[in-house]
Amino acid sequence: MLRLPSTISETLLDRLVVFYEKVTGVLAKRPAPVFAEFVLPSCTLAIGHSQTVQLFGAGSRAADNHTVIIEFRVHDVDAEYTRLMPLVDEWVQEPTTMPWGNRSALFRAPDGNLVNLFAPVTEEALERFSGRP
Repeated sequence: MLRLPSTISETLLDRLVVFYEKVTGVLAKRPAPVFAEFVLPSCTLAIGHSQTVQLFGAGSRAADNHTVIIEFRVHDVDAEYTRLMPLVDEWVQEPTTMPWGNRSALFRAPDGNLVNLFAPVTEEALERFSGRP
């Protein structure tokens, strides 16, 4: 199974760890105080404190991200929306069925990253996702 590391450098590391533990239902592994990772069935989400950026080499910097969406496939978007309502400060989109057949709800994480909870719901979308973890 392919594991994709998605590093988010953030000075509010502990706040993000608590936030993503609640969103994913997975406890973070903390091999160092400045780093956390969430090992999920289809990927690993890694979060590093801004102090870790220099470890990635000259020219590395923490991004002010406006283009990446962190996506979690869930069983029931509407139920997750209800569950996370008290945790999320900024909902970008309430549960909506998208033209490509996924039901989605989008919100901003505490660091401003856009997070999409989605589930394939149409016959075409279900077929497209068959066999994926």
